[in-house]
Amino acid sequence: MKKIVIALFLVTTLLSGTTTQARNLWAFLTWSTFNSPEGPYIETYLSVAGNSVIYTRKDNGKYQATVNILMTFKQDNAIKAFNKYELTSPEIDDTVNNNIFFVDQQRIAIPNGSYDFEIQLADKNKTTAAVPYNQSITIDFPKDKPVFSGIELVKSFTKSSTPTKLTKCGYDLEPYTYTFFPETQSKMIFYCELYNMDKAGDDKFLLSYYIESFENNLKQNQYSRIRKEVSKGINVVLSEISIENLASGNYNLVIEARNQKNEIVTTKKLFFQRMNPKAVVAISDIQSTEIANTFSEKITNRDTLKEYINSTYPVATGLEKSFIRESLKKADLKMMQQFFYSFWAQRDANNPEKAWNFYKSQIYKVQVNFGTPVKKGYQTDRGRVYLEYGPPNTRVTQYNEPSNYPYEIWQYYTLNNNQRNRKFVFYSPDMVTSDFFLLHSDATGEINNQRWKIDLRNRIYTSQDLQDTQVIESWGNMQEDYWDLPN
Repeated sequence: MKKIVIALFLVTTLLSGTTTQARNLWAFLTWSTFNSPEGPYIETYLSVAGNSVIYTRKDNGKYQATVNILMTFKQDNAIKAFNKYELTSPEIDDTVNNNIFFVDQQRIAIPNGSYDFEIQLADKNKTTAAVPYNQSITIDFPKDKPVFSGIELVKSFTKSSTPTKLTKCGYDLEPYTYTFFPETQSKMIFYCELYNMDKAGDDKFLLSYYIESFENNLKQNQYSRIRKEVSKGINVVLSEISIENLASGNYNLVIEARNQKNEIVTTKKLFFQRMNPKAVVAISDIQSTEIANTFSEKITNRDTLKEYINSTYPVATGLEKSFIRESLKKADLKMMQQFFYSFWAQRDANNPEKAWNFYKSQIYKVQVNFGTPVKKGYQTDRGRVYLEYGPPNTRVTQYNEPSNYPYEIWQYYTLNNNQRNRKFVFYSPDMVTSDFFLLHSDATGEINNQRWKIDLRNRIYTSQDLQDTQVIESWGNMQEDYWDLPN
């Protein structure tokens, strides 16, 4: 299984406190890291929703908003770099129906190392205090080893005539400040740099990039490209991939450099999400699957096979889920057999039947442990997480705390893509069906609910303040202790 070398490109939503006008500062932040002859630097891309800030009237009769921004990079609580500035919006004639986003890009020189990164945003025209957002980042650019920069997503690009802060390697790049692609986006443009490939020993190398499913690292061959490159001190990658028919789901964009022996020299991954309900499955691809004398051909009961296929939904890719949702009902027996065989052959080409039999045993386990009177085990959130990630390393079950709904906290020491120490909080708000819903997780691609402690205590406590993420301590409730130290 391929692993993320380092997560340098993240997205978050930042919410400031409510005001009398019931507005919350709404912004998206992404970043990436690069190297230069002067040393490494981090580049941040910030997008602020115009309808979430307060505008004031200027002397020229137009309106403008201002956001105060503070970025700090710390090691052992000591500030190693910071950037404090004001971001002003474009001047507008009318603040009614103001749906624009204004974008900012910054570059901050920072040496190799691991840092605690914090950003604080506050509307200058409000009295509400800034809300900090924290994230750990690592910068690592060795001098004599091939390595990719971070991957910057790009909205558009042009050849540069006069260099600006948007210019890199002769191109003006307008950043795409999200890692989410709605159905209105038909292509993905990206930029990165490959350093020190001339020190790898070959005059030429193979550069490839492709999309893979995030959950199981399955390569999506229709979104794969490869080309030969001449080894240089800096090789620039500026490319685009059509994602018009990329199904909804979680994915990685993968960029690789391979030597002339076809060995991977270095690689970089970027997590992103796609929402595209219009994506369609190529039925011809399924119909071309040969199933003679396979285990799939021996499953001749249509209802049984349909149930088997439905049970794969928790671990299916975006297009596979699209087939299960949209095409399974009208598929004939042979097509179902072909889809089922293809599904498991992609996961274990040498022994797809063995892969299915193991998964089938896990289906039985989640049915016994998590099935409810109205849902099969694989249809529940706990069942889905178990099937996708396996059994947790620790599992806390608390069903009788005084103020909280019944809940469980699962901890995984290691998840796919080299995620470490990830946790899942499940709760049962109806307290009747024994169905536990996923409330919060710090795993990539999962629900991230900073108000989970409040929602867990909605049984007796309610907060309308979106900035509020903490609850008042009360006797007998242990959710924070179990989150910090599951056992």
